[in-house]
Amino acid sequence: MRQLILCLAVLGLAAAEPAAGGQGAAAEYVGGTLAAIEAGTEGRLSVADPVSLSFETRRSALRIPYDRVNLIEYGQQVDRRLLEAILISPMLILSKKRAHFLAIGYQTEDGRQEAVLLKVDKKSIRAVLVSLEARTGLRVTYMDSEARKAGKG
Repeated sequence: MRQLILCLAVLGLAAAEPAAGGQGAAAEYVGGTLAAIEAGTEGRLSVADPVSLSFETRRSALRIPYDRVNLIEYGQQVDRRLLEAILISPMLILSKKRAHFLAIGYQTEDGRQEAVLLKVDKKSIRAVLVSLEARTGLRVTYMDSEARKAGKG
């Protein structure tokens, strides 16, 4: 029975991989310790490589070996759609707009601690979190209860 569950989990992860791996998940660099990438830069986050995750933009690429990752945090920012409700329809005030944030801490080859904060596309966040846990051996830390619900499915 365990083998069947493990097999289904692997197949499920493989099915989810195109959203988060392959071409990568849409992501935006929000901030961190990197001077080479400006805040607000959009790119693709990929966890498809078995050795390292990558964040590629038009101008640069960041590769972080999984064995150097020492922190994975996930959180959400929930905003009511007030502007859309005013401009389009009062019914939109009942809906929420969620931003999904992924913080990754890692150590460079020369021993420096670095951090990256990315805003990740909502369609890909679960597959990214599952892949990061599997590849790093670390558990995701959830920043709030809303993030815990969304991250666990």
